[in-house]
Amino acid sequence: MSKEKKSTTTWTQPATPPPPMFAGEKERRLVKQINDEIIERIIGQQIVYFPIDVERTNFHPLYGEAMNKVFGHPIHVYALVKYLGDNTKNEDVFGIDKEGTIEVHFHQKRLTEDQNLYVRVGDYVLYGDKYYELVDTSEPKQLFGQIDNKFEIVGKCNRVREGTFNPQFVNSTVQTTVKTTNNR
Repeated sequence: MSKEKKSTTTWTQPATPPPPMFAGEKERRLVKQINDEIIERIIGQQIVYFPIDVERTNFHPLYGEAMNKVFGHPIHVYALVKYLGDNTKNEDVFGIDKEGTIEVHFHQKRLTEDQNLYVRVGDYVLYGDKYYELVDTSEPKQLFGQIDNKFEIVGKCNRVREGTFNPQFVNSTVQTTVKTTNNR
């Protein structure tokens, strides 16, 4: 008669979980490289981004708004721009008004890692020969479903009226005359 051996193997939880399959650091770098090439070399849409200089702008302590904004150097950015068209409105008192809207899809890692740029509401962009103000941002897409790895920033931009945003280049910043009322 043979004796059966008892299994003494017990399962222990590892100290750190294994990296996700097929979605490690190498794969994230590959996706970034492919997105960079597609956006810059194939599609090639550019905007000029005017970031607010947070350190030099005098914000209201209670409301967080600024009457006169100071902008940093304009930056050329490759992005996917979706033109949403011009809407014509008939204002009873003021007559006919046109509103233009674009949606800018930024490659987040390209901006933050390579250009040290952070997309914020209140910044301005130049698309074609028109200026637009960022009025809303979102981060709708995750890389491989990982919550910590988002790779897109979508900015909704409304066209500003002529004369509302008039960049004047001064030494290290762009001082502008910006009206903070809702003139569109």
